[in-house]
Amino acid sequence: MGKVRDGDLDKLGLLFERYKRPLYGFFYGMNKDQELSDDLVQNTFFRILKYRHLFRGEGDFKTWMFHIARNVSHDHFRKTKIKVKEAVEKWEDRLGHNENQAMDMQLADEHQMLAIAMEKLSDEKREILLLSKYQEKKYKEIGEILGCTEGAVKVKVFRALQELKAVYQQLERRM
Repeated sequence: MGKVRDGDLDKLGLLFERYKRPLYGFFYGMNKDQELSDDLVQNTFFRILKYRHLFRGEGDFKTWMFHIARNVSHDHFRKTKIKVKEAVEKWEDRLGHNENQAMDMQLADEHQMLAIAMEKLSDEKREILLLSKYQEKKYKEIGEILGCTEGAVKVKVFRALQELKAVYQQLERRM
């Protein structure tokens, strides 16, 4: 990123190829919309290019990038005032096949209930779980992205997990 900041814009293509998938996963986890997620990835890299002069190189590039990605997401939903749809992704296609169909069906049901439970969380709680559990970011990195302390992140993750567990158990009781 330092080379991009200093004018070697060809290097941005390398960064895009390296980080487009994690960014897409982050956005898709937030909105469950493929086209929108692709657009938000593009917008993130547009902002990286636009604000490259602000990259100081003191911290990790990924942390800086996810901070920009988070702002891109918030700006999009603030501008368009779109509420996240409560759509459940078809997990069965991703599970693969094994000889025990009953086990596959149970896993599919659990994944579907987890997806529904995640959708019922607030955007803030879903975001923190996506960063910590799905993107496997360290609490310190998340703190830098969110602009809070590592301790605050731990508390937020704990609370989000507690709420997710409660929502999941409610869904289990209904089934």
